[in-house]
Amino acid sequence: MVGIASAHELSQDGHEVTVFERRSTVAEEASFANGALIAPGWTAPWAHDHQRLAWPWSTSGAGLQMSRLPRGGEWSWLWQWRRSSQGPRLSSNHAQVHRWVRYSQERQQAITDQYQLEHDRSHGMLVLLRSEQEAAAAEIPLQQLRDLGLKPKMLSCDEARALEPSLSNETPLHGAVELGGEAVANCREFAVLLRAQAQQLGCRFEFNTIVSRIEPQLNSGVNLTLTHTASHPSGEAPSDTAQRFDAVVICAGVAAAGLLAPLGLKLPLQSVVGHSLSAAVREPMDAPQSAVLDARHGISIARLGQRVRVAGGAEWGRESGPPSKAGLQRLYRALSDWFPGAVRLGGPAGSVQEWRGVQATLPDGMPLMGASRLPGIWLNLGHGQAGWSMACGAARALADRIEGREPDIDLAACSPQRYGL
Repeated sequence: MVGIASAHELSQDGHEVTVFERRSTVAEEASFANGALIAPGWTAPWAHDHQRLAWPWSTSGAGLQMSRLPRGGEWSWLWQWRRSSQGPRLSSNHAQVHRWVRYSQERQQAITDQYQLEHDRSHGMLVLLRSEQEAAAAEIPLQQLRDLGLKPKMLSCDEARALEPSLSNETPLHGAVELGGEAVANCREFAVLLRAQAQQLGCRFEFNTIVSRIEPQLNSGVNLTLTHTASHPSGEAPSDTAQRFDAVVICAGVAAAGLLAPLGLKLPLQSVVGHSLSAAVREPMDAPQSAVLDARHGISIARLGQRVRVAGGAEWGRESGPPSKAGLQRLYRALSDWFPGAVRLGGPAGSVQEWRGVQATLPDGMPLMGASRLPGIWLNLGHGQAGWSMACGAARALADRIEGREPDIDLAACSPQRYGL
């Protein structure tokens, strides 16, 4: 999604843009079935232990789930990640992320209105608080949101159930925080629509193409070595070609680390895996109206047209393989807790999509957006769990900077130079 948004903004500014995508279409990886939340405020630290490390033998389900013990330099990354979630750093990071999510939401809405895009979306979101202790812990992020200009509202149990009448009466609910405005949107659906608009602006998409080498030139421009993986009609093996561009924008997620390492750009990226499940609504009266976020477990349940998507969790140390059974079970439990019977889980009409996505994550929680120290190489990656929520704003800000304009939002906290890049 970040790459498509960047291509659209640059094409709209009049640049000749080519997108190289290793898959056969757009939004096939981290943008395929991610959490649908775009509401400013969902990224707030609603649970006091949202940034704890849960070791492989832990069964709590909270915090960053460690699928194995760290090795070598991974300990340093985890230490930095943990340090960024404490004290003043946590408040500062939350404020920065919030500004980006809010800016991106405004840009996404402007794009939707400009092209009259029709995609699954809805307004309003509740942060569900199961106990008095959770409600007390929520007071700090609640005040932070007010200080940042939002108007969240603390609701009683009865007020929350009035807004989401399908919430189960069997699950303890102390109260909720109401976040208004546009809250939910379908990332992949939006990505496909925006790709079409970018193409109308002249953007070229070359699918089944791997960028295997990047070579900045001394005078100007950047050479790319490309491998086309699609089968040739004649049966010939894939061959490499080279193309030259004035500049490149790297939006390759975790794959960017291996791509840029030969150039001396050591990206401190780690793979954090999130999970989701999506299923058709069984009975609309039993499904959520819009979206809820379980504050204790950091799991969202969102209505996307005639489907419900449950997403959440953060697993470190398992970059490949099928979805985690434990991670999926936590999603099923949250769905059963709050909206039992909302979706078809079995039988002839049952169809559940279980998904895992790898999120490129930096230890301080902020992405890399801007020019690298190498001429012609720009970065827009490392957005972690907030990639969908930040994508449109990040693309607009980066396009402004490439054009030589000052963006409407400060890019300092996202500068690649903070890591010597």
